Amino acid sequence: MADDLGKNNTVRDTNTEPDWSELDADPNLTPVFGRVRLRTLILLRWLAVTGQTMAVIVVYYGLGFDLPLGACLGVIAASAWVNAWLSLAMPTQRFAKDWEAFLQLAYDVIQLMVLLALTGGLTNPFSVMLVGPVVIAVAALPGRWWLTLAAIAIVGSISLSIWHLPLPWSDAEAVVLPSTYRAGIWVALAIAIAFTAVYAWRVGFEAQRMGAALAATQSVLAREQRLSALGALAAAAAHELGTPLATIQLTAKEMLRAAQDDLSREDADLIISQAQRCRDILQRLSQSSHNTADKMHERIGLRELMEEAAAPLKGLDAHVVVKLAPTPEHPDAPVLKRQTELLYGLGNFIENAVDFAQTEVQIIGAWSDTQLNIIVQDDGPGFPPDILAKLGEPYVTTRRSQPGYGGLGLGVFIAVTLIERIGGTVDLTNAMDGGARVSLTLPRAALEAEPMSDVGASDLSP
Repeated sequence: MADDLGKNNTVRDTNTEPDWSELDADPNLTPVFGRVRLRTLILLRWLAVTGQTMAVIVVYYGLGFDLPLGACLGVIAASAWVNAWLSLAMPTQRFAKDWEAFLQLAYDVIQLMVLLALTGGLTNPFSVMLVGPVVIAVAALPGRWWLTLAAIAIVGSISLSIWHLPLPWSDAEAVVLPSTYRAGIWVALAIAIAFTAVYAWRVGFEAQRMGAALAATQSVLAREQRLSALGALAAAAAHELGTPLATIQLTAKEMLRAAQDDLSREDADLIISQAQRCRDILQRLSQSSHNTADKMHERIGLRELMEEAAAPLKGLDAHVVVKLAPTPEHPDAPVLKRQTELLYGLGNFIENAVDFAQTEVQIIGAWSDTQLNIIVQDDGPGFPPDILAKLGEPYVTTRRSQPGYGGLGLGVFIAVTLIERIGGTVDLTNAMDGGARVSLTLPRAALEAEPMSDVGASDLSP
């Protein structure tokens, strides 16, 4: 039993698999948090210009340290000029292209390195700011761009450790740190750049995959809700069209009785037969969908719910057994509200069990005063140990190694998300005697249907 939706198209007509390609949910794609606007880059650069200017002025005038004030302010003024030119020459509301964002962030790194070279190189405490543009690049650019920028920052830090002016200081003698300490500063900075870049990339990777998987979950649930709404609409249409068709049929019969020639009788017979055909079609449509709008249909016993979820999968290789486990304290199974989330989630767990079972799948329902428990257990090989701890996460599957499946690994994630949406929890383990075991724990009060005495008489009519 493993995680997938790969066979829904062929087994479960009501749970047709959505078009995952529309969700851009390929886990092999390079994850990107999102494109960045030019205005954002310009705003960040203005903040850098302000901070750099204040730092230089405070160090020179406030602390009295000697530094090349003119050169430092010239480097900062270059950034201000770049910002002013970008603000006037380009629409700042549009998203920056990848190469545009890369060039701007690369300029920020180089500008900061020049400013650091004028003020002590890596011995300057503000050298840690080289990490900033790299993290922004990870958040906004594909891998090849931010990796290039990280390489520029690391190589540039090597240059700063070799070529730089002395660190500004109040004493006549310049501050000279031991070479081992300077090497340690460079190693720490390089590790900080690499670590923060990889960390930000990994967080973004997980965020994108989770976002795509949640979008897939919403797509599945929305599809089920649209199908339910279509059933109600069909029932309403059948009811509304019944009266005018009856009028047409009655008028045609009157025309038949009043007909004076064979041609008129044939036309009247044709109208009657076609009207009757329409009524038969609407009757079948109503019979197949009127339950959607019927509150009696919204009530379903625990056993019936498990049977309905398993119905599309019966008759396959594995034998599906549905049974209840009453106790002396609770002999009567509860009657539940019909929940799309519960039916789809349970059905997906059953489908996975049938796919990997050898001979039999057991679906066991139990209940107490406060909880409902549904267990789906098969006699297959069970969950592989290497993915057992990851089950419930998106894109975890064993079916890519099986010909003919090719699932994305979203099935268990979607099922777990839908069960949690109605307040339940899912425990995925391997049974002691072998096989996979999925245990659903659900809140009884939230799912139990209202008593029959509370259902109006109008709700009992077809």
